[in-house]
Amino acid sequence: MELQIPKGTRDTSPEEKILKDKIVNTLKEVFELYGYAPLDTPILERFDVLSSKYAGGDEILKETFKLKDQGNRELGLRYDLTVPMCRYIAMNPAIKMPFKRYQIGEVFRDGPVASARYRQFTQCDVDVVGSSSMASDAEIIALIYVAFCKFNMEVLIRVNSRKLLNDILDYCGVEGGRQEAVILSIDKLEKFSFQVVKNELKEQKIDDKKINTILDIISIKGNNQQKISQLKKLLKDSEGLGEIEQLLNFLKDLNFEADFEVSLARGLAYYTGTVIEAFLKNSSVKSSVCAGGRYDNMIGAFLGKGNYPAVGVSFGVDRIYDA
Repeated sequence: MELQIPKGTRDTSPEEKILKDKIVNTLKEVFELYGYAPLDTPILERFDVLSSKYAGGDEILKETFKLKDQGNRELGLRYDLTVPMCRYIAMNPAIKMPFKRYQIGEVFRDGPVASARYRQFTQCDVDVVGSSSMASDAEIIALIYVAFCKFNMEVLIRVNSRKLLNDILDYCGVEGGRQEAVILSIDKLEKFSFQVVKNELKEQKIDDKKINTILDIISIKGNNQQKISQLKKLLKDSEGLGEIEQLLNFLKDLNFEADFEVSLARGLAYYTGTVIEAFLKNSSVKSSVCAGGRYDNMIGAFLGKGNYPAVGVSFGVDRIYDA
């Protein structure tokens, strides 16, 4: 028998483990500096929780490891730390708000194996639940800068808003029920060409005129202020655009900045507002090293009542280690 480890996984030698622990401890230090408390949840979740329509959506379910226990109950390995946290809050609704938590743990995705993409990897999540203020989103972005500063790494942070993308699609005449699929296609722009995204949108029966308008708007160029000005001419009273402006102003007050990127979408269905991605400058690791956003509906939907706005990001320890 030839000994092998499963594809998309890796052993961590003592030398590597020491460095990884150093990364994790640095992140913990920064999280606690900002007043976040630790939480732990099981690696196994009930499959109906992971597959709930309020959770990650169809795209991520394709990559979910599914299994049954001896009682024939359907279970799954968690694909992120956000859905388990929302389930935890839904089961403990008396928690004092705003609830600021961090969690560090292994997550599993049965996705295509590529460089800097693993099937088992460590996530370090930091989230605020119970605050709808853009000040919370700004604090999380500030925290990203502080963490990478401690790693002596220069980081570029991009932001956008799912609400704004919905407003753009409304303007282009794409009806509500079809917008999620269009946004998932837009999310592929970073990795693939305009043509690939165009073809996907054609397959979704979006007509050429609408496709061209969508692609023109999301590829608006200029600095943050120029992009906002151009979008204001097209979109009247866009809540998403208003929130982006607020976020950038809060960041300015904190002496930080972010690039407003109109095409940034993030592929998970649960995002409702701000989306955030961080990339390393001058690094061989081209994928995002930290990403997340605002998901205001998931916890309330699990509970069937109440408003639980939430925003958070996840740091990819394996990618930071590779860098």
